[in-house]
Amino acid sequence: MSRTRTESVAVVVVTYNRADLLERMLEGLAGLDRAPDAVYVVDNASTDHTREVLAASTLPGLVTIRSTENLGGAGGFRLGLRTAFERGHDAMWLMDDDVVPAPDCLTRLLEVDGSCLAAVREDRSGALVEKAAVRFDLRNPLAIRPKTASVDSTYPSRAAMPATVAVENVAFEGFLVRREVVETIGLPDASFFIFYDDVDYAIRARRAGFPIVAVRDAVLVRQLEFDQQHDLAGWKGYYMYRNLFVVHFRYGENALVRAKPWLLAAVVVLLSPLRGGRAEARNVVRALRDARGMRTPPAR
Repeated sequence: MSRTRTESVAVVVVTYNRADLLERMLEGLAGLDRAPDAVYVVDNASTDHTREVLAASTLPGLVTIRSTENLGGAGGFRLGLRTAFERGHDAMWLMDDDVVPAPDCLTRLLEVDGSCLAAVREDRSGALVEKAAVRFDLRNPLAIRPKTASVDSTYPSRAAMPATVAVENVAFEGFLVRREVVETIGLPDASFFIFYDDVDYAIRARRAGFPIVAVRDAVLVRQLEFDQQHDLAGWKGYYMYRNLFVVHFRYGENALVRAKPWLLAAVVVLLSPLRGGRAEARNVVRALRDARGMRTPPAR
C-alpha cells in the first residue's frame, strides 16, 4: 500500500562546478509528472556558471543554498537534508547533479510503501548501472571488498529485476528518505566529505530498523561514467581509502573485520611499486591514521 500523495516531498541536490550537468538535471525535475513541493540546491561554493544556471531556472519551488566553502557531498547533503527537514517536508529525495529522472520516477517511488526507497540508475544507452549493494559483507574478514554483489551484477537488465529489490547500501543519487528516518538516525556525517557518507547513512538506517528498497520502475539516468576506482593515488583516493576504513572500524561485526583496514593498508604499501606508487602508499597510510580518529560517529 502506498502512502498518501498529499505528503510533501522535497528534492535535495548538491552541486559543485558542474553547471551544465546541473542544468540538465533541473530540466529533468521540471518534467516530472508528480512535481516535488520544493527543490533545495546546495551550491558548494562553485566557481563556474552555476549561479547563472540557478538564477535562470524557472523550476517551481527552487531554493538555492549557497555555501561559502566546499563542504563536499557529505556536508552538502547534511546541509540540504537538514534544511528540508526543518521546513517540515515528509520525504526528502536526495540527488546528485549528474543524474536525470525519468518523468514518472517520483511517481513510481511514491507508489511503494517504505521509509527508505531508491531509484534505479541506468546509463544514457539504457544499460543498468545500479551499484547499490545487494550484499554488503561486514562479517567475513576474507571479503576484500564488502560489496560482494550489486544490483547490476545480480540482474543483467532492468527487465530482469523484480519490482522491488532489498539493498544494503545506496548512493545519494535518487535515495528517498521519509521523515521518520531523520528523526531516528539524524543527518549524514559531514566528516566523510566525499565517498561512503551514503553507505554510512544506509547502514545506520538499516540498523535502526528501516529496510532499503530499490524500485525497479523508478528510472534515473546517469550522465557520467563510473571512474572513481582509477584515482587511488590522487586526492580522491585518500577519501576512498579513509572512508572505507571508517566503515569497517564503525560497523565491522567482529574483531577480524574491524582489523581489515590494517591488512589492506599493508598490502597496498607492499604492492605500491607495482601499481599506484608512492602517492597511493602515502594515501593509504594517511587514510588509516585518520580513519582511526573517526571510529566514533559524531553527534547527530
